[in-house]
Amino acid sequence: MGHLTTKDAYKNLEERINWFTQGAPPSETLYKILQVLYTEKEAKWVALLPVRPFTLKKAARIWGTTEANAEKLLDHLCEKALLVDSDYHGERQFVMPPPMAGFIEFALMRTRGDIDQKYLGELYYQYMNVEEDFVKDLFFATETRLGRVYVQEPVLTNDKTNHILDYERATHIVEEAKYIGLGTCYCRHKMYHAGHPCEINAPWDVCLTFDNVARSLAEHGGYARLISKEEAKEVLELSYESNLVQIGENVREHPAFICNCCGCCCEALQAARRFSPMQPVATTNYIPKVSPDKCISCGKCAKVCPILAIAMEEKDSADSKKKKHPVIDEEICLGCGVCARNCPTKAINLERRPIQVITPVNSTHRFVLQAIEKGTLQNLIFDNQAFANHRAMAAVFGTILKLPPLKQALASKQFKSIYLDKLLSMYQKKVK
Repeated sequence: MGHLTTKDAYKNLEERINWFTQGAPPSETLYKILQVLYTEKEAKWVALLPVRPFTLKKAARIWGTTEANAEKLLDHLCEKALLVDSDYHGERQFVMPPPMAGFIEFALMRTRGDIDQKYLGELYYQYMNVEEDFVKDLFFATETRLGRVYVQEPVLTNDKTNHILDYERATHIVEEAKYIGLGTCYCRHKMYHAGHPCEINAPWDVCLTFDNVARSLAEHGGYARLISKEEAKEVLELSYESNLVQIGENVREHPAFICNCCGCCCEALQAARRFSPMQPVATTNYIPKVSPDKCISCGKCAKVCPILAIAMEEKDSADSKKKKHPVIDEEICLGCGVCARNCPTKAINLERRPIQVITPVNSTHRFVLQAIEKGTLQNLIFDNQAFANHRAMAAVFGTILKLPPLKQALASKQFKSIYLDKLLSMYQKKVK
């Protein structure tokens, strides 16, 4: 590593970040961001690491150092939230988090004195709100979305509550989590430093992380503090009252995060406004319906909609007078329920969508789907450091085999390898 120049170090890091499906398009602003978050030495170290989970022994071998020295480096990177660690069957493992939700956000999830957070917030704003390439790639590069919206449970009537699935409930995610972390909202922190403070003055301490991510962020550097399930539900209630939208990782089992988002600061909701009718996150399985006989034309629903999906339009009323009534653009509506919660006459009810939204089972399922859709499945397969053992490879192929035939065909086209074709055939025979 000694022969690398400073530019080479950050270029190699950028290439490593972009090895998998979710990356960060290169630009001068990105390099400035990486220079704030990583020293030159840290950039060199991390650029050599697998993106998928790895052990202390593997890191020592990659870096060409002793396990004792490697552990010090790994602990240091965890303290800066550039890596997160976990316990896997009694063995400590490490992983490089993606840019989002990952190391970009972690840097602003608490107040830090070791970096210039105001300068970093300004760089983030330039990279995400002005240049746009990162946001477009993050939210629109694949059919399978990174995040999904949770419906506001309190607005569902009893008959609707009976039909809501467990994984659609934010409260269920809280109940199932082993660890729950609470941190500062990165989005509002960023916008504050960039000179665009939250327009609705939403609370900052509402960012929820779960399980290993929560534990690692809490133990290393205090990027989150561990809280109880009761405290987490109080955070959800506070967020409901503040008209925030719950957006979590787009998986059914053990999502890593749930953000409580406002339309003025959140990149996902901003993208929904700017790139309508494209939806940057997966919607809920609900859609709001207005009862004209109960509507008093107050317009509150249109004012609180976080993505501006409701417009007040003039229509003839029963008394032959023209009145403004809310018209919901169902093509872009997220089904969050903020409008229904704010309707003073309960004229808005949430109805089940006619076609159910499909949610990936877990993170591996989502990774494989996104890799297939983006044409980067070969990166997932050929990262030998990440998938050196047969169990990991089997997990990838097992996920592929559960996909519809069209997705499997797309996967096969990306392999371009006799060896991999034989592997896929072998796993198919085992399943049969």
